[in-house]
Amino acid sequence: MVADLQNNFRSRALCSKLHFENIRFRKKNLLKFLLVKFKVNFLKDAPQVPERYAGIFNNLPLDDKGLDIFSNNKPLLNFDDKYIGIAPGSKHFTKMWPKKYYIELGELLNSAGYKIVVFGGRNDIDTCCEVSSKISGGLNLCNSNNILQTVAEMKKCKAVICNDSGLMHAACAAGVPVLAFFGSTVREFGFFPYKNKNNVMENKELSCRPCTHIGRESCPLGHFKCMMELTPQSAFLELNQLLNNE
Repeated sequence: MVADLQNNFRSRALCSKLHFENIRFRKKNLLKFLLVKFKVNFLKDAPQVPERYAGIFNNLPLDDKGLDIFSNNKPLLNFDDKYIGIAPGSKHFTKMWPKKYYIELGELLNSAGYKIVVFGGRNDIDTCCEVSSKISGGLNLCNSNNILQTVAEMKKCKAVICNDSGLMHAACAAGVPVLAFFGSTVREFGFFPYKNKNNVMENKELSCRPCTHIGRESCPLGHFKCMMELTPQSAFLELNQLLNNE
């Protein structure tokens, strides 16, 4: 059996050449379109994507432990230090909290006695270098998409601060508390932190959200309030609340 969770032209073309039974994930693209373009929301009660994925396997039962990822990689970080991870990258601009905010938050955390570790993949190298170099004592552990090494390091952190990105889900799978910023995207698309301790920061006062279901290269209205109004000071308070509730 082949499970086509991507369900796009390329995945369907690939599956057509494989002589196995295949099942496809229904992506609810029409409902996403209505929410983005007309703000008509039929997805208020939609389950998160892991549960929807399980649904195509005759409602495969899931446990309550959330995502899993297993790594035998040896971490560089120590057990005893107070590390906070930062993953500032994302494929799309409108899903990225501003770099200057990450830097300012990193300095606030330094003042509170934490050590900052910056995570990212191959496409995040420039962003991670800039952020880590401007945070006092910042340690840059960006790599060439070695997700198992990144997860091994994340497990040594008190929390991971990130955008709506793949590394957010990696941190959740590692069982690390997550503070996540959501700009152009929203919970209804199914990709919020799943069954992991988290705080999500988003600007719920904006009528223009969501402006896309995957991300854009610029704010269509030019103000980028969905991210700009989420300040480093408010993020610092949210993180403290997250950590104090452990």
